[in-house]
Amino acid sequence: MKNKNLLKMAAFAAVLSIGFASCTSDDDADTTIVAGTQTGIEKACSDWKVARANWENTEAFLFGAADVYSIDPHTDTWPVAANDLADVLRDEQAMSNLDNFIKTANSGILGYHGLEYVLFRQGQPRKIDQITNLEYNYICAVAKDLYHATATLEAAWDSNESNADRHQIALNYVATHNSINDDGDAEGALGAFQNFGKAFKNPGTGDWDTALNATLEIISGCQDIIGEVGDSKIGLPYTGEDATYIESPYAYNSITDFYDNIVSCKNALFGSMGATTPSQQSLIYFCQNAGNAALATQANTVVTKLEAALAKIKAMKAPFALYYSDASCKVAIDALGELDDALGAMAETLKGYADNDIVEAQCRVINENYVDHVVLATYRALADSALKLYESIVNIKN
Repeated sequence: MKNKNLLKMAAFAAVLSIGFASCTSDDDADTTIVAGTQTGIEKACSDWKVARANWENTEAFLFGAADVYSIDPHTDTWPVAANDLADVLRDEQAMSNLDNFIKTANSGILGYHGLEYVLFRQGQPRKIDQITNLEYNYICAVAKDLYHATATLEAAWDSNESNADRHQIALNYVATHNSINDDGDAEGALGAFQNFGKAFKNPGTGDWDTALNATLEIISGCQDIIGEVGDSKIGLPYTGEDATYIESPYAYNSITDFYDNIVSCKNALFGSMGATTPSQQSLIYFCQNAGNAALATQANTVVTKLEAALAKIKAMKAPFALYYSDASCKVAIDALGELDDALGAMAETLKGYADNDIVEAQCRVINENYVDHVVLATYRALADSALKLYESIVNIKN
């Protein structure tokens, strides 16, 4: 499960209790309103939702660069540490050199949700006359950093290193950012840049010693996010264990986030972005056509349970921030559990093919397709949308 800055939940609960108050409400804060337009805010909010969807479509493959370079917590920690963010907006030293400050700031004030907190209120774009210059300067810096993080993901999975500009951004990113500990704080330098796309395609050169083990990582990546959505993202608020553990509460985007997380699994298993049926180079297609009746049945069950989970999430009562205890949440949780079980059964059967040269060769095909048409394609779309979001945030100001 990803770092979600659990020690900051009391601050988030306080914000909820006062109806998402402005983060620059103290008397000593500069409350000068930014010279911008409501149209600009609305455009930034629209672009945030696109960039957010592209991020959630990556969550079935958060291994590799997203984990090794702490990009996942750096860009997607929640709940927002609202009190800490208010402090930053009154900190003259931090605000005077935001680009450098953000590289080592606590992750609870950064990324998608730091931007969301400033841009949205109760599911709607915030009013321009509520946005201060300090908030504007801050979200410009956060959005720029977010683009650099996503460009690093693209470069780290591009086995051909085809985009020189983003490759250079990645080199700079890993040289200047730090790893993040369980409290969301910077802790030690990142390791040197490495190409995870090459390693995934070529077993024995990186983290995966065989092609089959890399293919099994596709399944475990899916299971990780399925478990997180069911047990944590939906489950913790629904059960009452933690009612503050709500993703994207300011934009009322939670259910869309959950749905897009499972879409990321569908893309990973079906072998392409926006997949509707399995491609011939996909993991599911192989399992359906490998000549093993049990494996084919398991793969078909995965497809059925996958579609069911998507449907149950889509049917949840919205917005989740207000209806997290609705019975529809339990229906979705159960459907996700069944999908997780189905994937586990398929993985166990695949493990029986260890040392099978024919399967190893086919896994190479699956893995190459997965890198190019799922991971890299998604990260490229993500970086493109993050750049567009950054530009639209800059353009809020006249």
